[in-house]
Amino acid sequence: MRIKETLTGLLYPKRCPVCHDVVEDKGELVCRICRTKLPLVRQPACRKCGKPLLEEEREYCQDCTRKHHEYRQGRAAFIYDERMRRSIAKFKYEGRREYAAFYAEEIVRSCGREAALWQAQALVPVPLHPSRRRKRGFNQAEVLAEKLSRWMRIPVERKILIRSKKTRAQKQLNDQERVSNLKNAFSVRKGSIPPKTIILVDDIYTTGSTIDEAARVLLEKGAQTINYLCISEGRGKKYSNTIVYMRWRQ
Repeated sequence: MRIKETLTGLLYPKRCPVCHDVVEDKGELVCRICRTKLPLVRQPACRKCGKPLLEEEREYCQDCTRKHHEYRQGRAAFIYDERMRRSIAKFKYEGRREYAAFYAEEIVRSCGREAALWQAQALVPVPLHPSRRRKRGFNQAEVLAEKLSRWMRIPVERKILIRSKKTRAQKQLNDQERVSNLKNAFSVRKGSIPPKTIILVDDIYTTGSTIDEAARVLLEKGAQTINYLCISEGRGKKYSNTIVYMRWRQ
């Protein structure tokens, strides 16, 4: 087994999810210097979605204050900035599946204690439409869920939730368009009964439209509590606008 791992390491050396060069430090998944550059989600954070807050006295972000979510809680390891955008893009579109091990380790490191309190019976990766999966070759959420499962000792349920409608890419749409785009995008596989407590797994959380629609379908079919874990999440609107203003003032 060790010989196989050694040969694999020589043929396919681990690459850093941040700078994308070969990781020189033995046993590490990311360069030591690069680790310090990562934008971790820190407190204070929204009690619902986990997005960072500017004011400690606030409990919820502006997005969660004005919008009802189908899930109970959600958490991410990183703030979605340009560095994380490039990292996740290589993971999804350039086949850097090995990045999932690092993402999962950091999610468990920063969110694992809280996620353990959810007492989930299954990890359910957000599915891709079959045509998109064929084109990409894999579902990044499923790869991530498999890595998380090893750390969290929670089984992955890959076949319960299916993508029944091909949707447009969400990143170019506003909030209302995202909700409309995802309407009836998911369904529970015929004959399947969802576990009562589920953690949805995805790569990025922005407005919550994808997680909400997936959660709605699962709840309708018998699930009782839905939470989510993801690699990275965007800042709330008020947070982002304030940061831009502060930078302009400087």
